[in-house]
Amino acid sequence: MKLLILYTEIARYTLACLSEFIAQHPEVEVHLVRWPVNDEAPFDFSFDKKIKVYERNKFNSKQLIELADEIQPSAILCSGWIDKEYLNVCKKWKAKIPVILVMDNKWLGTFKQQIARLVSSFSILRRFNFAWVPGEAQKKYALRLGFPEKNIRTGFYSADVSFFHKNYLAIADSKMKKMPHRFIFAGRYYDFKGVNELWKAFAQWKSQKENDWELWCVGTGDITPFEHPSIKHFGFVQPEKMTEIMNETGVFILPSRVEPWGVAVHEFAAAGFPLLLSEQVGASSQFLKDGQNGFSFQGGDVDGIITAMKSIAALSDDKIFRMGKISSEQAQTITPQTWSATLFDLIQSKVS
Repeated sequence: MKLLILYTEIARYTLACLSEFIAQHPEVEVHLVRWPVNDEAPFDFSFDKKIKVYERNKFNSKQLIELADEIQPSAILCSGWIDKEYLNVCKKWKAKIPVILVMDNKWLGTFKQQIARLVSSFSILRRFNFAWVPGEAQKKYALRLGFPEKNIRTGFYSADVSFFHKNYLAIADSKMKKMPHRFIFAGRYYDFKGVNELWKAFAQWKSQKENDWELWCVGTGDITPFEHPSIKHFGFVQPEKMTEIMNETGVFILPSRVEPWGVAVHEFAAAGFPLLLSEQVGASSQFLKDGQNGFSFQGGDVDGIITAMKSIAALSDDKIFRMGKISSEQAQTITPQTWSATLFDLIQSKVS
């Protein structure tokens, strides 16, 4: 078996899943074409030696088709439909092998999505015969695009669960004795991430009532960091260093106004963090049990963020710790192992 992956921006969690897949199925050749690393998230990647990596910017459309012809893949996995030259490869192979679309868009019924739905039979469905999505909200979109339900799988995004869970187990005794009164945000500093509302909410809450809570923020972007004596900014942090910050923080918060999924939610859940998530965060449907391991609020609602912060801060340290334990259990519902099993099932699927 040979798997050709046509990807945009690779993430560390994607490689963790691929490494697990290779460990379970060493007989499968994996060929990965990837876009250049994003300057705003310059992760240091270490590829499994069994993955053959190709740099996308070194191939034009004709060369990509020739590469696929040379590989003779048993299946193709393509992230989205943004790269038109990737789509040319998919169109050529769709009738012969499983060609799998990976998408994380939620169905919102926007004008753009309605157009995509109307033209899908002439565009998307001529290039893909399977869809692999993160969750149920994305499955609804895939169904509207015309994919048969039997050709749709969920659970595409998975954190490196064992990596974060091991860190949770290593630090659990310490947090059980004394829970750090620090919220942590990890994400890009963009307006749609809700960072302005987060900083405003935290500053207002601190001014309303004296408390010992802090807000630690990890990320970079086009928004200037908000200065406040109880807010600390770390910039971009490599995953190996991230665990050091996790060990000193207690509650994860993601206030996005737009967030199709959010793998960071899965990572922090696996690390045993209670979750404060906006209702717009797609991963909340999988990992947040409102009131049991965290609280939800409406994205963009400063008062809602304040209420969520107050709700968690009003709890005892023991209760906060037990909320984190529930998060760690929820994180096990999707893992690189389940990811690997789904991918192998798709590769073996018959096309019609």
